[in-house]
Order: sequence, then C-alpha cells, then structure tokens
Amino acid sequence: MEHRSSLFTPVLIVGCVIIVVNFAVRASFGVFQIPIANEFGWLRAEFSMAIAIQNLAWGIGQPIFGAVAEKIGDRKAIIIGAIVYAAGMILSANATTPIEHQTYAWLVGFGIAGTGFGVILAVVGRASSAHNRSMSLAMVTAAGSVGQIFGAPVAEWLLGFMSWQMVFVIFAAAILSLILTLPLMRAPVMASKAELEESLSQILGKAFRDPSFTLIFLGFFSCGYQLGFITAHFPAFVTEVCGPILPGGLLHGIGITTTSALGAVAISLIGLANIAGTLSAGWLGQRYSKKNLLAGIYLGRTVIAIVFIVFPITPLSVVLFSVSMGSLWLATVPLTSGLVAHIYGLRYMGTLYGIVFFSHQLGSFLGVWLGGRLYDIYGSYTAVWWIGIAVGAFSAVVHLPIREKRLEGLVTA
Repeated sequence: MEHRSSLFTPVLIVGCVIIVVNFAVRASFGVFQIPIANEFGWLRAEFSMAIAIQNLAWGIGQPIFGAVAEKIGDRKAIIIGAIVYAAGMILSANATTPIEHQTYAWLVGFGIAGTGFGVILAVVGRASSAHNRSMSLAMVTAAGSVGQIFGAPVAEWLLGFMSWQMVFVIFAAAILSLILTLPLMRAPVMASKAELEESLSQILGKAFRDPSFTLIFLGFFSCGYQLGFITAHFPAFVTEVCGPILPGGLLHGIGITTTSALGAVAISLIGLANIAGTLSAGWLGQRYSKKNLLAGIYLGRTVIAIVFIVFPITPLSVVLFSVSMGSLWLATVPLTSGLVAHIYGLRYMGTLYGIVFFSHQLGSFLGVWLGGRLYDIYGSYTAVWWIGIAVGAFSAVVHLPIREKRLEGLVTA
C-alpha cells in the first residue's frame, strides 16, 4: 500500500523549482511596460504585442515540446527550452525597435513552453501515483505562484538601480541555471504496458472525436485571456486609475507609497493567494468532480471581476481584488491537466494537455494584445475587462456537459 510520504519525490521538487523560475521571469513582464515605452517613446500596444506574441508562441510550443519530451526525453526537452528562453531574453535586452522585441518574443515564448507547465506537469503526472496525482499537479502549479510572488517585485527592485536591459540578462542567467537541477529529474514510467503501446495518432484521433475534449479546449480560453491581460496590464492599469502617488494610510505604513509599487505588489498578492487556492483545488480534485470545480472557478472569477469594475477602484479594492482573484488564479491548471490525464491516460498527457493549453494561450494572446490595442484607441481598459467577464461566464457554462470518465476504447492505467 502506498504511503502519503511518497508525494514528495525528487521529480516533484525539481519540477517545482523549474516552474518557480519560469514564472518569476514571465510574470514580471508587465513591470517593464512603462519603462520600455518611456525609453523609446512607443505606444502601449508595441510592447504589449511582444508579450502577446510570447503567449501565442508559448501556446504553439506547448504541444510541440510535449511531443519532443515524449520522443527524446523530458530532461532533453527542458534543456532545449531553457537555452531558447535565455537566448530570447538576451536578444530582447539588445532590442531597440518594436519589431525586434516582437521577433525575439517568439524565442521567449517557446522557451517558456519548454520549461513550463506542459512538460513539467506531464513528467510529474507520470511519476505520481493515481492517489497523489491531483495534489502533485497542484503543488507544481502552486510553484508558479511562488515565482509570481517574487518575479514582479524583484524586477521592480532591480529597475531601481539598473537598466531594464541588465535585468533581462540577469533573468536569462537564472533560467540557464535550471539545467543544473535536471540530474535529479528521473521519472519512472507509470503508464500501463497497453497504454505505452498505443500510438500518438490513435490517442489524438480518439480525443479529437470526443466532444468533451472540445469543451475542455474551449473552456480553457478564458483562463488564458484573464491571466494574460492582468499579468501584462494590471500594474499599468493600477498606476493610471489610482494616480501616481498613493494617499497616506496603511499601505504607506508598509512602504508602498506609489501606485507603480502597488501594481507590482498586486501581482505578488495574486500569486500568494493562488498558492492556497491551487493547493485547495488539488485537494478538492481528488475528492470531487473536476469539471464542476472548474465551472465554479470560472463563475467565481466572473463575479469578482464584475464587482471590481462596477465599484470605484481604490488601493484597497486593488488589494481585495488581487487576493480574491488570486485564490482562483491557477486553480484551473491542476484540475484541467488532471481531467485530461483521467479521461485520456498518461502516455501522451503532455501532448494532449499541450493542445488544450494552446487554447489558453490564444486567450492570453488576445488578452494582452487587446489590452494594449483598445487602450490606445479608447484611453482605458474598460472594454477589455468586460470582454474577459463575458468569456469567463462562457467557460463556466461549457464545462458542465463534459463527461468525466475514462474515454471508451482507451486502456486503463
């Protein structure tokens, strides 16, 4: 009989470390919006497009890296991802035109894919027992929030005494250091013999013919839209809505005197609250219907966003929004990836989840790009918020008809 202590394996620990660094860097890009735009005199949409392309490349690269990991090995795929990620950061540090930033963003996005959720969740999922799988996936997802807690404030702190270009180089070095952790990532094969004998084309064919896979794919779109928009634009949104200087009060008492600092702290608060939210989702996913939990999460996000936009936006409401939205931030990831593994098996979980994740990143691309584009047109982010509310409600509805059982015709793990 399996002991609960087997949850904490070297594969899980290394996976968490990789995700922490990956998310620390990618969650910080919103902090660079204003410094880069001010240095070059660009419109907000210019650097927003670079971030949007990162998210799109991440989505395109996720199933590719999932398939690469299943073909040549997880660790080799992660090494390739880390090198590409670091190269994109270094090239971006030397970019001086919008087209250069947007071109190198493809490398950054593919690098994020190679060191991100698709590969790491798949290897951790395969290395986990059925009993521990939901919680293991939740812990890796929560590690992304740990990175988010530190990424934006560290970037803000570094920008206080060095150029944004140097910050990019430092982040590239941190990404390359991940390669040193990989000798500990040796995942045993947990799939059955029959499952290993099934081909990728067979599994893909069964999944693509299953309406539930289509619903999972469509439902993940709003998650990406909301996360992409908030991560990229929330610091700038807070600065402009609340004014540059915060009034005296509790926030002053803890050293937060500008809305620029508040914006960075807001991203960290989202990450901090999400640690509890994601671990709770993993625990609940072991006991209750994953599709119903997902519908509830998307409904909760929709209500929170409506309340935030409808009422006056103040520093206090920014903090409350960050904590409440953060509790649901990445809670969808262990439930969605766990749902894919539960219905379609472990062998090609990385590729199948990567395909679903592409929908997430299409949403991220639109959330980031529309944020910059509609801001330049209307001078505010209001329309982008309401689009996010609409797609969130859509995702809550489409999860309800999903059939949460092993797809007929697949072997049992």
